[in-house]
Amino acid sequence: MQTTYRCVGVTGAGAMGRGIAQIAAQAGSIVRLYDTQPEAVARARDELFAQWDRQLEKGRLDAAAVAGCKARLLPAQRLQELADCDLVVEAIVERLDVKRALFAELEQIVRPQAVLATNTSSLSVTAIAAGMQQPQRFAGYHFFNPVPLMKVVEVIAGLRTDPAVCQALSAFAREMGHTPVLAQDTPGFIVNHAGRGYGTEALRVVGEGVADFATVDRILRDQVGFRLGPFELMDLTALDVSHPVMESIYHQYYEEPRYRPSVITAQRLAGGMLGRKTGEGFYRYLDGKAQVSAEAPAPQLAELPPVWVSTRAARRSELYQLLKELGATIETGQSPSLHALTLVAPLGFDVTTVAVVERLDPARTVGIDMLIDDAATRRRVIATNPATRADMRDAAHALLARDGKPVSVIRDSAGFVTQRVVAGIVNIAADICQQRICSPKDLETAVTLGLGYPLGPLAMGDRWGPTNILEVLFNMQTVYGDPRYRPSPWLRRRGAIGLSLLHEED
Repeated sequence: MQTTYRCVGVTGAGAMGRGIAQIAAQAGSIVRLYDTQPEAVARARDELFAQWDRQLEKGRLDAAAVAGCKARLLPAQRLQELADCDLVVEAIVERLDVKRALFAELEQIVRPQAVLATNTSSLSVTAIAAGMQQPQRFAGYHFFNPVPLMKVVEVIAGLRTDPAVCQALSAFAREMGHTPVLAQDTPGFIVNHAGRGYGTEALRVVGEGVADFATVDRILRDQVGFRLGPFELMDLTALDVSHPVMESIYHQYYEEPRYRPSVITAQRLAGGMLGRKTGEGFYRYLDGKAQVSAEAPAPQLAELPPVWVSTRAARRSELYQLLKELGATIETGQSPSLHALTLVAPLGFDVTTVAVVERLDPARTVGIDMLIDDAATRRRVIATNPATRADMRDAAHALLARDGKPVSVIRDSAGFVTQRVVAGIVNIAADICQQRICSPKDLETAVTLGLGYPLGPLAMGDRWGPTNILEVLFNMQTVYGDPRYRPSPWLRRRGAIGLSLLHEED
């Protein structure tokens, strides 16, 4: 079996190192696995041998393939045993001083033509290579856990990396069954950088008292199609992993407001409420299953008031059709009657602002999120303002739940939940492209494979309209006065001329 690298060294026999060793051996390379603790290497080999045996039992590998994999996975007792390796991948502790010391030692051991790579997820590739004699042969090679299942790897060029090194690493990634994406050396690279818009904005929503954790998770699963809500995801990855990444990217970008972490995760981390692995995070876990209270049923009302829809509502004609299908009595005058439920559907503004600007009675005004077409969502979301009467809130809830589609009721928020999270995701992705960190194509690939989003961020922006996303961001910036919502130039320019966010200039 011919591979780009005949012999591969892996330093670090933890979960990441073990996974890299597995796929390299399966690709046909001889793998020398080293760890400062020899028992860790023995444990990793035992686990991999057992895993290959299970794949044989299930018919995923034949006996010859399993025997070959086992024969190619060799333990290294000393670092010097990596001398004949064509590639050495480091997967050790995330400390700059420790990684630098390791590569300084490796440079004295391996041949001048050998490639050295780091699996770092948060440190600068250029900074790690700064003390090397041959930084041109060094690159980032960032896999995701679990390595055999997460089929994407970020290939990161430091400032002195030879482009041929990245080309060879990309070819080897394909041989291992993974999809390579090329990235420049910037904080968070592609995936951890692009992922900032999901969790941090959801934390802002909860921090403002707009909705609780479970409600936010339900909304983003059902309206957008995420497999896990942001708080479910953070419980899965654990806060001792995700919160330091939030802080690291924020500080590496010199306190860029778009990446601002939350006190909510800092407090929970300090309190040991890390997620599934500690039995309690944003949810409590019993036998590994999250304990989530059932949603309250929709109110059952004998009679509903007539409904008037704002003339400035997003998707106004679609909202009219929905109300008609739900059997609402619809008012069509220039202003609502004194008894009408008033529905507004802003993009980026909160319900309070719309009520004031349009001179509506706030006591009878309820907002509905119409960024995403109703037919494409499994949930509707309505928002009250501080003055909304309970009977009007319940009337809106009862009416919009008539066809059985669940309805979430949240407190007033500029951009509801979906608008502000989606806009944040799209905006950060657009800025990654603006900075030329990677190509639009590689960004979409990295995020869909690395984060499991239902659409890539740029495709998400195209799907629901760059001009709509821009409107959400501009209006949220007006309400909050926070530069975190300032639109990226990539988004502004393409939105202005009606160009796809995936379009790359020649």
